Amino acid sequence: MDTIERIRGIYERHEPAPIGKYRFFSVLIPFVEKDGELCLLYEVRARDMDSDPGEICFPGGHVEPGEDLLAAALRETEEEIGIPADRIEILGQGDVLYGYANYSLYTFIGVIQYRDFLKATIREEEVDEIFLMPVSHLDFSRAQHFRERVYAEVTDDFPYDEVGIDEDYNWRTGQWIVPVLTVDGRVIWGLTARISEGVVKLLREHHIGELEIQLEVPETSEEKCTGENDVSAGK
Repeated sequence: MDTIERIRGIYERHEPAPIGKYRFFSVLIPFVEKDGELCLLYEVRARDMDSDPGEICFPGGHVEPGEDLLAAALRETEEEIGIPADRIEILGQGDVLYGYANYSLYTFIGVIQYRDFLKATIREEEVDEIFLMPVSHLDFSRAQHFRERVYAEVTDDFPYDEVGIDEDYNWRTGQWIVPVLTVDGRVIWGLTARISEGVVKLLREHHIGELEIQLEVPETSEEKCTGENDVSAGK
């Protein structure tokens, strides 16, 4: 066997993988229907966590080595809010978010019955509460969108002479969009807002979850899907 054929054999069996250190995350985007109102289920992360304390997010987390992406999202959901995989109907896979910090975040669209939402048992070490947000309340045209610059911070010992470039070399830069939406007394921002915005946009292209037009903001606009139906560590 000549060298080229040996190389062919290597790559026929090779499983492509990211070059360098890379992390994978997988989240569930859970829809819940309450009294005919389509809602999204969100978590509020525990306030004393080292990572993103008190922020609003979807159930999910890190994909373990060799773990299936969907299995990871379902495992994390059960760990965080106590709803097992056999109580979640998966509708399909959502979009992928590629982060600038060497990670990819995969999404899966699911349905949780309202009765199971009420029975949820949250893991207090990770989750402070869960709540439902009506899709009709999510108006991302009113969100603030911040463009954050991402750039290379080169160390002082970089060998400019050896590689043949000047210290003012034009390193690649990028932009990272950070949406911030305040709705019904909640602030949804960052990755969660970007994912939510994409989901809501796709639904409305198919006339699902249309915006609820209100002349006045009700005193407790979140009560329709949350209020006494929030599930928190203190309840």
